Amino acid sequence: MDIMSEKYSVGKLPPDILEKNVLHCRGAARRDVLIGPGLGEDAALVRWGGAPYLVAASDPIVGAKMGAGRLLVHVNANDVACKGGDPSWFIVTLIIPVGDGLNFIRYIMDEIHLTCELLGIAVVGGHTELSDRYDHPVLVGTMMGTSSYDLRANLIQAGDVILATKHAGLEGMSIIAHDRPDLLSFLSAEELEEARSWQGDLSVLREARLLRDISRYMHDPTEGGILGAIGEIRDACGLDVALDNQNIPLSPLTIEAAHALGFDPLRLISSGMLLSVLSPDNADEAISRLSSESVKIPAKIIGRFVNRTERSDSERSDAHDELWKILSR
Repeated sequence: MDIMSEKYSVGKLPPDILEKNVLHCRGAARRDVLIGPGLGEDAALVRWGGAPYLVAASDPIVGAKMGAGRLLVHVNANDVACKGGDPSWFIVTLIIPVGDGLNFIRYIMDEIHLTCELLGIAVVGGHTELSDRYDHPVLVGTMMGTSSYDLRANLIQAGDVILATKHAGLEGMSIIAHDRPDLLSFLSAEELEEARSWQGDLSVLREARLLRDISRYMHDPTEGGILGAIGEIRDACGLDVALDNQNIPLSPLTIEAAHALGFDPLRLISSGMLLSVLSPDNADEAISRLSSESVKIPAKIIGRFVNRTERSDSERSDAHDELWKILSR
């Protein structure tokens, strides 16, 4: 059936097309999901127990097309993981330009399904429609899970250190490499493929699970990059941050791209990089866990918290991201 020839070409997908193309993409099969996506079901029904806290987070994807389904799952799952939670149930809203059509919906839903299945997350509901009001897809996810940990910014103390995993800007670079490879023509074919492969490194679930029992707070640096994230933490806890800029991990490919395109890599969207706030007494233990033979997640201490009366290198909270400037060229 050609959906573009149907009277429902704009608006909510008709039931038969919804069943065939969307509703079967349910992610992982979980026993706690009693009612999931289905025609005539207004909401999911989930059996919840065994942990004191429900963690819920919601984020959109508006700056990517290739791999956007994977990104949507990861950015939302990461937010739940940063609260010490286990991402379990996902709700998806897709508003797709009518010109992109049903094929793009299938592509996105297949990515969401496979990513959720890999992470043990069930897709439990959402909304899908074709629209003539937007030029670009609008993808919104809501992730929920349970947690036994109470991680919050007001627990941070002066003297605590900030640990960063992986490298700054990896999400932004992977988006550019997929959607605008023409901007990275100075990279070799092998280097371009390496940057594209970083889309497989956008989950922080492994490191968050390893660190949640010794962290005071964890954060996923999304829009605004690592400097935007540091500013958000600083504002939330009431302390300043003394950053060791030389210790912030950056890939040589990101550094080369920053020089060639004229952007600040520390303000490039950085999902996949976990920031963990730790007592200095736990710093060595955290690095030991991440560097173990079975894990091998690179990590560095990049700064410490100081009282606001002390001198610091703190950045003002500013969520502007370099990605939009780059993609608009």
